[in-house]
Amino acid sequence: MNYSVCIDALYQRRNVLEGIRETKEAGIGAIELWSWWDKDLGRIASERERLHLEVAAICTKFASLVDPSRHEVYLEGLKESMEAAKRLGCRRLISQVGADTGRPRKEQHQALCQGAKRAAELLEGTDITLLLEPLNTAVDHKGYYLSSSAEAFEIIEEVGSDRVKVLFDIYHQQITEGDLIRNIRENIARIGHFHAAGCPGRHELDTGELNYPNIFHAIREAGYTGYVGLEYFPEKPALEGLRKLAGRCG
Repeated sequence: MNYSVCIDALYQRRNVLEGIRETKEAGIGAIELWSWWDKDLGRIASERERLHLEVAAICTKFASLVDPSRHEVYLEGLKESMEAAKRLGCRRLISQVGADTGRPRKEQHQALCQGAKRAAELLEGTDITLLLEPLNTAVDHKGYYLSSSAEAFEIIEEVGSDRVKVLFDIYHQQITEGDLIRNIRENIARIGHFHAAGCPGRHELDTGELNYPNIFHAIREAGYTGYVGLEYFPEKPALEGLRKLAGRCG
């Protein structure tokens, strides 16, 4: 399995560059970031090149996709995010879709698809993929619009572009719906990236109810060769957990 370390999650109270160095020390070959606009991209780019690390994913600047009045702002932010991704040698942009506006879900669904289609037009001719992320609304993201993986996969089909796929967060989808392995196997062509954390609690992967060795085996069997982003809040020293994971499942 190819892992990437979400620096903003595992090292949220520590220096970004320290997290990048510990990722290398743990024997993991990639990092990812939530925000890029509040960081020194020049130093990050230099350090990741020095250590021969990949940047697996960064987030887009945020604006709602389910609110059509925010689409222009979203697309301007996407353009800036694409430039940041190019600077870091990154080919995946993670996008949240926004809070439920209270309008009929059909209208919000249509707005999301329209916005994503416009985003796909900007991404055509590049090697960058936009990743739409469902999140659980039961525990962590109350009021968020998109929680169902089924609706997320439906949106990908409606958009109809290889430049737009789903970020399948195993932690979030376990809370929302379970049935993880079947959903992954049946929809692997629509998935562009994974996130993983222990459930419940969102800590190390070997805590909680999820059998990650089996899940990762199913992902590999389905033909996925991309990254699984480690997006958890460690209870133990981050380096200790990463070394253990890389040794156990690498």
